Amino acid sequence: MSSLPAVNRQVLYAKRPEGIPTLDCFKLESGPIPTIKQGEVLIRNHYLSVDPYIRMRMEAKDSYAPVMKIGEKMVGRTIGQVVQSMDDSLQVGDWVVGRMSWEDVSAAPVKELQKVDPSFKPLSAFLGALGSTGLTAWVGLMAFGKPVAGETVLVSAASGAVGSVAGQLAKLRGCRAVGIAGGARKCEIVVKELGFDACIDYKSPDFEQKLAQAVPGGVDVYFDNVGGPITDYVLTLLNLKARVALCGTVSQYNATELYGIKNYREFFNKRVSLHGFVLSDHRDLWPEATKEIQDAYSAGKLKHLETVAEGLENAPQAFIDMLNGANVGKQIVRIV
Repeated sequence: MSSLPAVNRQVLYAKRPEGIPTLDCFKLESGPIPTIKQGEVLIRNHYLSVDPYIRMRMEAKDSYAPVMKIGEKMVGRTIGQVVQSMDDSLQVGDWVVGRMSWEDVSAAPVKELQKVDPSFKPLSAFLGALGSTGLTAWVGLMAFGKPVAGETVLVSAASGAVGSVAGQLAKLRGCRAVGIAGGARKCEIVVKELGFDACIDYKSPDFEQKLAQAVPGGVDVYFDNVGGPITDYVLTLLNLKARVALCGTVSQYNATELYGIKNYREFFNKRVSLHGFVLSDHRDLWPEATKEIQDAYSAGKLKHLETVAEGLENAPQAFIDMLNGANVGKQIVRIV
């Protein structure tokens, strides 16, 4: 059973970044243990997810999510154990996942939490393949990519949290999965551990040539996590009536000047469908997605990859490293 610490350490948003965030954009402080009221529980956080979209919330202008204010606690999904409860639906000892903060202890309304089964190992997978990350991959691929067996599915950031799941789901649908990742080591993991048919290193000097060779029949579905020049080139490889599921544009999150797409006309030439999506808009699909993902995971047909940093105090560096592409799979911070 989790115990409460003497103080509640919290990571605050201290300074707006210019380009890639630096450590002085964050501040570690100690505060009191929160108190709870009726309908809430107190949670001892064990694992924290640091995600690319948080970089957009550090901007001066809202994107699809509201920006954070200087001095606020950094926001993030956590997995923790209930240590106090004022709601009959959750008991002390239950494990829950929810959108909370970068801190040791959180108070949260029960209605905003999801109870998770601790028999699934590792428990941190509920921040990755078994959680919102896996749901994002499923929704983007199935609802908007609409893969058909025998088609070629191309996934950018294929060694990342969402991309690694999207490619595996494509394989389970009988598709040929090709990934794009940064570096030979990541590409090897994508092929040998995740089962993609091929993976191309975008840092290679002949990247475009190698990618074209890897998709000789063209690309039917592009699951895009990166945007920028990689996506610009991929547009030239799309087949007639290809589908693009736009999940993110991580290559542009730290850019001081955004990249302008040059091959835009390919959308018209190939009659391409592009759909930008946000997971929270598609809650009706979550039950179906959750069942398929958990069944595949339990059967050993879907893998969860993660990179783990130790200690809440190291969450800022883990976040920066993740934005620089240092992680494989989901970037996790182990708090306890």
